[in-house]
Amino acid sequence: MSRTPDPALTGLAQGWCALSTLHSRIEAHLERALQAHHELSVREFSVLDVLSRQHDGEGGHLRMNEVADAVVLSQSATTRLVNRMEDRGLLTRYLCLTDRRGIYTDVTDAGRSLLDQARPTNDAALREALHEASGRAELAPLVAAMEGLTPAS
Repeated sequence: MSRTPDPALTGLAQGWCALSTLHSRIEAHLERALQAHHELSVREFSVLDVLSRQHDGEGGHLRMNEVADAVVLSQSATTRLVNRMEDRGLLTRYLCLTDRRGIYTDVTDAGRSLLDQARPTNDAALREALHEASGRAELAPLVAAMEGLTPAS
């Protein structure tokens, strides 16, 4: 027995497909730019960015599972990525002073310098990817929605 597709569900599925396409296009564009100019992957940039925002106040340091959530990777993939970045001298790990079982990760001076150099490249590549995507009818509404977002205060 054949059923007529639910138009709302079809629209939702089309929206999800468009969002997924936009994400993939942006990520690929960022990856090419960051690799070409800084030998840095999108995930490495994201880890540096997330960890650079840590602070010494309550809840200011992220555990590995929080880093994994922030960069949308599994905990094991995040650990492997952090290991590689630590080997490159971009990150360092240290024991939590209040819970010796906790290990935190911090950005080194070399990591901060690379992040500072890479941020303009990332921002320019993001603008380019959004501009290119805005020319596609199925992606233009999502680009407009992104451009209308304001940072949370």
